[in-house]
Amino acid sequence: MGMSDLYGPADEAESIATIHAALDAGVTLLDTGDFYGMGHNELLIHEALRGRKREDVEISVKFGAQRAPGGSWIGYDASPAATKTALAYTLRRLRTDYIDVYRPARLDPNVPIEETVGAIAELVEAGYVRHIGLSEVGAETLRRAAAVHPISDLQIEYSLISRGLESEVLPAARSLGIGVTAYGVLSRGLLSGHWSSNREVNAADFRGHSPRFQGENLTHNLNLVEALRAIAEAKGATVAQIAIAWVASRGSDIVPLVGARRRERLAEALGSLEVTLGPADLAAIEAAVPAGAAAGERYAAAQMAHLDSEH
Repeated sequence: MGMSDLYGPADEAESIATIHAALDAGVTLLDTGDFYGMGHNELLIHEALRGRKREDVEISVKFGAQRAPGGSWIGYDASPAATKTALAYTLRRLRTDYIDVYRPARLDPNVPIEETVGAIAELVEAGYVRHIGLSEVGAETLRRAAAVHPISDLQIEYSLISRGLESEVLPAARSLGIGVTAYGVLSRGLLSGHWSSNREVNAADFRGHSPRFQGENLTHNLNLVEALRAIAEAKGATVAQIAIAWVASRGSDIVPLVGARRRERLAEALGSLEVTLGPADLAAIEAAVPAGAAAGERYAAAQMAHLDSEH
C-alpha cells in the first residue's frame, strides 16, 4: 500500500527494485488492493513482474472500497455485481488470468457475507480466482462465510500492540482451518524502531491522523518501543526484527505481511527470519509490551466503526 498511497511520497523505481529484491530473496506472496492508489499499486506490481513467471508468485487482492478521483473515501460495495466488476479491472491491470487470493477488504454492512462469498465462489469455479479470503471480519462472519465456501485466509491487523484477534477471531479461524496473514506487524512504522516524536508527517500520510501517533499517545507508545529495543539489542537484533519475529512465533498458520517500501527496510525485515525467540525471550517481550499496552486505537473512530473484527 505504501508504495502507492497513504504513507506520503514513494519512489516508483525504488518500489519496483524492492519487489524484485523480495522475489529474489524467496518471498512469494504479494499483497495489494485495487484501491491502493486507485489501481496504481496493481499496475506497479504488473511492471515489477515483467519477465517473471506468474506461477512463482501468489497475488492477494482486496476490493470493495470506493474512492473519488481526488482520493477521498466515498463508500463501500461488495455486492455480487461490484465484486465481479472489480475483479475484471484487477485482472486487466495486473495482466494476469487469475488471482490467487481474492477478498473483500471490509464487511459490507449492506450485503450479507454469504452473497459476497457466493459471488467469489462463482469466480473460483470459472477459474479467475484460486482461493477466497476475508479481511477484518469477526468470528461469526468467518463461520457464516465458511458455510458457503472454504475460506483460505483471513487478513487482519496483528502486532504486539494490536492483539484484539486473540480472544475470539483467531480461535474461530483455527477451528475452521483458516490461515492468517497479519498486516500492520510494525503498527505502520510505530514499532519499527525508526520512528521519533519529532518526525514530520506529510499531509498525505494517514499516520498524521492515527490516534497512536498523536501527542501523549505517541510518547507512551514510543516508551514501549524503547523497552522492546533493550530486548532486541540483547539478542543482536533490531526492534523491527523482534516485532516481526514475535508475530511469526504465534503459529505456523500466521504469515506476517511486511510493508517495506525500500530495499534497506526489506533487508531488515528479512533478517527477522534469523531471530529465534525462546520462552525467556517471549516472556521478556510480554513483560515489556503486554496485551493492551498501547495508547490509542489502531484507527480513528470513524474507521474503527467499519471493522467487523472489533464488534
